[in-house]
Amino acid sequence: MKNIIITEHAPAAIGPYSQGTEANGVIFISGQLPIDAKTGMMAPADVKSQTAASLKNIEAILAKAGLTMDHVMKTTVLMTDLSKFSEMNEVYATFFTKAAPARAAYEVKALPKGAMVEIEAIAIR
Repeated sequence: MKNIIITEHAPAAIGPYSQGTEANGVIFISGQLPIDAKTGMMAPADVKSQTAASLKNIEAILAKAGLTMDHVMKTTVLMTDLSKFSEMNEVYATFFTKAAPARAAYEVKALPKGAMVEIEAIAIR
């Protein structure tokens, strides 16, 4: 059975999808844009700020499910400029201080709402 995860501490979905879903102890977190849930505003237009904002949104969804970043097994990072990879990586490392999850990173032409970064995650209970 699928459980839908929704929190007001992460931005609401901007389309027909859930912030997160869980089935059999596996949590799938939709791509998180760097939007502040309280203000609805995009994080400043720099990769470090946007990476931190996206990961904070993932933390909020995990917290709603009773989990932490330590439960994340895999992430996918989408960036509009992969030449900024080291900047993203610097911030990303501060969110995964123990064993980092598996990860893929891709450069894409564009992201919703003009974001520079979007991150999705898979966690295990």
